[in-house]
Amino acid sequence: MIRSTTLLGRVAAAILLGSMLVLAGCHRGDTKSAEVKTDSVKSQFDTTIQAYKSGQFLVDGAVLSALDTGSHFAYLKDQGRLPKTVLLERSDDSKIRKQHLEFMARMQLDYGFTVYYDDGGQLKKINPVETKARELEDYHAPVKMNDELKGKSASDSGYDPSQRQQQ
Repeated sequence: MIRSTTLLGRVAAAILLGSMLVLAGCHRGDTKSAEVKTDSVKSQFDTTIQAYKSGQFLVDGAVLSALDTGSHFAYLKDQGRLPKTVLLERSDDSKIRKQHLEFMARMQLDYGFTVYYDDGGQLKKINPVETKARELEDYHAPVKMNDELKGKSASDSGYDPSQRQQQ
């Protein structure tokens, strides 16, 4: 009886050792990556916004400046509906630029949610310490000049002091 128990114990130990070796062989030095494919986890985020041209964002189909996007999150905070996780992804018109990441880092500090962004199909978390948090600013469209004023400088105003009327 004693002999069969020790034999059974040795067989169990050999099976355990063999299974550990098989599992160790499957590992092959691969480490688990902290990056995840974006398409597979999009639905797990509370809010998804898109980067747009000139530091603007697409929020629920509306183009908002960084300041307006911050105001949107302030409104959600007042309503008690502030998201815990936000996904920033590229839009059809623009890719995610450093300016977008800096604005989102500021909003992450101000409102306390976590921001992830799509970096070429990989999901990355914005670290507000490493990413310089940029002060939110309003969008100002470039000024367009009239056709009559194009090519003229301030010194070419057409004012001639010799043609001044004498009084």
